[in-house]
Amino acid sequence: MAMVKMTIDGRDVAAPEGSTILQAAKSVGIRIPTLCYHERLKPIGSCGLCIVEVDGSATPVAACETPVRDGMEVVTSSDRLFCMRQEVLKSILVHHPLDCPICDKAGECLLQDLVYEHGVTGVEAPAPSAKFRNGYATAFLRSWPERCVLCFRCVAACTEIQGHFALSTVEGPDGSPLVAYDESKCVSCGECIQLCPTGALVEKKSERRWRNWEVEQKVRTTCPYCGVGCQQLLHVKNGRIVKVSGVEGAEPNQGRLCVKGRYGFDFIYSEERLKTPLIRENGRFREASFDEALDLVAGRFKKIIAESGSDAIAGVSCARSINEDSYQMQKLFRAVIGTNNIDHCART
Repeated sequence: MAMVKMTIDGRDVAAPEGSTILQAAKSVGIRIPTLCYHERLKPIGSCGLCIVEVDGSATPVAACETPVRDGMEVVTSSDRLFCMRQEVLKSILVHHPLDCPICDKAGECLLQDLVYEHGVTGVEAPAPSAKFRNGYATAFLRSWPERCVLCFRCVAACTEIQGHFALSTVEGPDGSPLVAYDESKCVSCGECIQLCPTGALVEKKSERRWRNWEVEQKVRTTCPYCGVGCQQLLHVKNGRIVKVSGVEGAEPNQGRLCVKGRYGFDFIYSEERLKTPLIRENGRFREASFDEALDLVAGRFKKIIAESGSDAIAGVSCARSINEDSYQMQKLFRAVIGTNNIDHCART
């Protein structure tokens, strides 16, 4: 691959031909602030924060969209750029509610971090104007349109990464772009939440139960629900899982998760879970040991097979059981009992 030689902040940099200034800077550890850029998405260029000065250009250019060229001289940090980024952030905050104390994203909000970094204070905040054509909520997530900063990461995540096209960009009444939601296409995968840099999209399951700084540890594991092997991060507070997110940059899922992998965890703490086998006698259940329960089930199965054959028995593997348990379940029915009457509902 042909390499392009350039300088960034006085440093000699060699970057692959066709890459952007933002990518070239990141490859040598130079950070350029941005709100809308994400490695898994095509450049969006909506936030206006990644501006840099390029020798020969009268005005700053967007680093996320500008390709590198041989001999290019780039400055990523200057008083001029700092002031311009301040103004961009102020223009965002004018229409952004300052409700950080009650926002689920507090502590891990990219906008919050950038505002602090650039020392933006004293912005008057009028009544927020909606950035979604229609706010929406599903069983697992909800939108806060007034917190949207129109970075369009959610739209790109839904279309480019997941391919559901439930979110799209439409023209608002004043000609400005808005985010529109199509309920018929949404599967609540939560990819939009994972890539949203603010609190415009949040999980309903975690509402007011915890804050980012309360997470004691993040445990990397493999999703147990199917054979793909998606990598997860379990966010743990007080020994309990409070959130699951995809591991960015990890194979095979590259941060993606399905609705089951992302949200199918809180049932493990249900007070209704059985802790011991129950056997029905005289219309009532009584507690029993595992040995007694297994002997009873095995005896009944043997009797049914002897009287009516193996196909008189059918099994349904629990959708909340782990992949390995479902495999053992089908192996028990096919190899031991001798029937193919085994199914799995594959729901959460």
